[in-house]
Amino acid sequence: MTTPAQMRHPLISTKGLTKTFGRITAIDSLDLELTGGRIIGLLGENGCGKTTLMKILAGVISDYQGEARIAGLVPGPASKAKVSFLPDTSFLPDGARASYCVDLYSDFFEDFDAAKAHELIRFFGLDESMRLKAMSKGMREKVQIALAMSRQAEVFLLDEPISGVDPAARQIILDGILSTLEEDSLLLISTHLIHDLEPILDSVVMMRHGSVVLAGEADDLRAAHGASLDEIFKETYR
Repeated sequence: MTTPAQMRHPLISTKGLTKTFGRITAIDSLDLELTGGRIIGLLGENGCGKTTLMKILAGVISDYQGEARIAGLVPGPASKAKVSFLPDTSFLPDGARASYCVDLYSDFFEDFDAAKAHELIRFFGLDESMRLKAMSKGMREKVQIALAMSRQAEVFLLDEPISGVDPAARQIILDGILSTLEEDSLLLISTHLIHDLEPILDSVVMMRHGSVVLAGEADDLRAAHGASLDEIFKETYR
């Protein structure tokens, strides 16, 4: 049966999307359609094109071939109002306090909900007066996620949001993400830590060498393969 989410126009759409860096093809003629109201895992080994795809969708990379659309818009200034992007590297000033970062986002993004950000930072057990340079990697990650998830965006792009943090912190981060996500939003999470993310994923897109090698509903894939997504991932990339 077709669900309301499946009937909607895709919030992410690519056709023949290709991106090269010199002789290296990072994205290879990628066709993709993803609708809202879903949490989708973008899975693959390091170097498979996940980060490049996210940067294109976020409007950070513009010199590509083929087509890309976010909520029907070409990635760029207009689409950035509909997308909240969390890159895989820290982007906040080391000397800043968490409270300053909230103020910074409030000034920069019209759709930013400062109250939600303060609430998430408290949920993560962080002291807003603490400077980022005094925080652990996991603590900094929590601040960045609190900021990214506090925008009223249609599409959330999180690039490796739980890498490099301990298992206990991963679960707290995932709980915080789920607590703020609107029902109609699309959350695309890139990761190679499938075991931790599997319980929250509605569907997955597995990439290799810039192309999709396997995609589908999480439950359908588990039923077809008689295995967990983590096991399917390991078998696919063996």
